[in-house]
Amino acid sequence: MQDPAAPQEFEVAIGSAMAAPEAFGASFEATPPVHEFELGEGLEGDPAIAFRRTLGMFATGVTVLTTRAAEQVHGMTANAFMSVSMSPPLVLVSIDRRARMGAMMHEGTRFGVSVLEAKQKGLSDRFAGRISLGVPEPTFAVVHETPLVEGALAHLVARVMRSYWGGDHSLFLGQVEFARYGEGRPLLFHGGRYERLIEDTRVFSLLPSELLDPILALGSERSYHEGESIMRTGEPGDELMLVLEGAVRVRRPGREVTLGVGELIGEIEVLYPDGGRVADVTAEGPVRCLVVSRESLVVALEADPRAAIALVEVLAARFRETV
Repeated sequence: MQDPAAPQEFEVAIGSAMAAPEAFGASFEATPPVHEFELGEGLEGDPAIAFRRTLGMFATGVTVLTTRAAEQVHGMTANAFMSVSMSPPLVLVSIDRRARMGAMMHEGTRFGVSVLEAKQKGLSDRFAGRISLGVPEPTFAVVHETPLVEGALAHLVARVMRSYWGGDHSLFLGQVEFARYGEGRPLLFHGGRYERLIEDTRVFSLLPSELLDPILALGSERSYHEGESIMRTGEPGDELMLVLEGAVRVRRPGREVTLGVGELIGEIEVLYPDGGRVADVTAEGPVRCLVVSRESLVVALEADPRAAIALVEVLAARFRETV
């Protein structure tokens, strides 16, 4: 069977990369035997495709790995990046053994990791060999003699300490020499496509009052004392709440906000019957809420198709933000 074509990589200057042996004495001569694995119920066909799609269910960030040989910058898009140790600071990258980048990553080589921001999909495609019209040329900042993609959400510079066999990939362990991060949203990759974090969780609150008021009319009031838990992460998200009096504290990983009178809570979760709460909500002082159950919500949407259509339009706008 003919080997598949080597993956394309971005090159800033014209020239060929110098081949280098695998790093730090790692042996790729004697490889362990390959065993077939079992496909889960409902999966059939090519096991390799099923395996790839299974791995695609793991959402990751997107990075660009860079290094420099002479006056030439080499870079490639990679989402197989992970932290390993805090002390000493270590990271790990996995690179296809057919890739030119892998041949340059020997012991002592410095490489950069640029964590891409949500608006840098074009750069990700470019470094993956999918050049689109209108994407500007990348620019680099040089730190520790290592190029880093400007405008990225975070940067690391590491030096290769070890390399390991990883099947059709090589694993490179790097000790971090430089790190920085800024503000912004990360570019995400899931299921073979780019995704983005959506921090604006408003759905029902974007409906006009003539469509929202009949939904809220089906609710009942509920009171909470100061410090009392209103919602907990992981609990069933089967209720939509409107703050009538007081304020609530919403805590989720990486974000904490205070919501007051007129704010809705649980707008996203109530739409997903099998989903759970994604934040902890606590009363800040006495709080009074109007609570609408999912069952009442369905009744209201069935009674007025206009509300259902408006809701679909809001959700469609959310979907377009991720494309």
